[in-house]
Amino acid sequence: MIDTGQKDRQAGAKYVIEARFVVDGVVERHDVIGAIFGQTEGLFPKEFELRELQKSGKIGRIDIELKSENDRTEGTITVPSSLDRAETAIIAAAMETVDRIGPCEAKVTIEKIADIRVDKRERIIRRAKELMREWVVKETHDIEKLLEEVAKEDQKVQPVHYGRERLTATPNLSKEKELIIVEGRADVINLLRSGYRGVIALEGVKIPKTIINLTKKKETTAFLDGDRGGDLILKELMQVARPKYVARAPRGKEVEDLTPDEIKEALAKRVPLEEIAVYDKIADLAKGLKGTLEAVLLRKDGSQVGRVPVSELVDKIKKSKGVDLVVFDGIVTGRLVDTAKARGVKTIVGARIAEGVKIPADLEVKSFNDL
Repeated sequence: MIDTGQKDRQAGAKYVIEARFVVDGVVERHDVIGAIFGQTEGLFPKEFELRELQKSGKIGRIDIELKSENDRTEGTITVPSSLDRAETAIIAAAMETVDRIGPCEAKVTIEKIADIRVDKRERIIRRAKELMREWVVKETHDIEKLLEEVAKEDQKVQPVHYGRERLTATPNLSKEKELIIVEGRADVINLLRSGYRGVIALEGVKIPKTIINLTKKKETTAFLDGDRGGDLILKELMQVARPKYVARAPRGKEVEDLTPDEIKEALAKRVPLEEIAVYDKIADLAKGLKGTLEAVLLRKDGSQVGRVPVSELVDKIKKSKGVDLVVFDGIVTGRLVDTAKARGVKTIVGARIAEGVKIPADLEVKSFNDL
């Protein structure tokens, strides 16, 4: 199936040539593209060469994905074509004649030529079926939601006191497997009215012993206001209670004021506590790098691989092993992204991101402002 994320590169194309290549050495994307254009040049009349076909729009943008490890590079080549079947097959066969990429020996193998129109028809049929199902489900859901809202209005919600500190909580808290920690009594009442159970309030900045003990027994989510107070409580929780997940109200809002849909969305976006701790560390590192024009390379466990001037960053990544995270006081460029992806880097944090940089799906790229 053709990746729908490639539709901008395949606009107007009828077929897509999909190839795989293996290189005995380390090369980059521009080496692969250069080899394809260079080694197929002169095989056919000028108007049928790849450069001319791209200029006329009969061949689309050639997309390269690659990964290098152990002095060997493997990857895929995707070539959209609006030529007819026979002409497309000739272009594909010509690509297989490429036997060197950069200074290294290489082998290119065509895996298939896909017909985009067939795939598009299949997607249309599949989407039509989805729309029909959604149509029926929505009509049923609207009725159920109406009955649910009427029933909620008829309910009298009463929280209870729990533990030695008599903390505000939802009824039967001990029987619940999961726990939601909120800041105050009004938050508990709002979640209770929205159909949630297993909710208990801190009712203060100092973390009660009852909460500390509960977090050891139950899978816990801290659901906090989106303000400075929520930030402070989170830091306190991280030190003494450590919930498994953290959810936040939208910035500037409090949990007690959220609608049922907003509560559902916030809890769905909860993140593991470990991820928040990592971002705090990255934010501190970025703050210290501002104005230095330096880069820090880190392993997955947070240990430092090296610290270099930004001008030497790309070369350092190429020569280093086990780099998982790069934080630097500079601009994230396409060349840096390609190099980082090829060397297995998972996260890049820079002062800012250059215009038009294509970010691969398996690489996280953030600017200092995002932190």
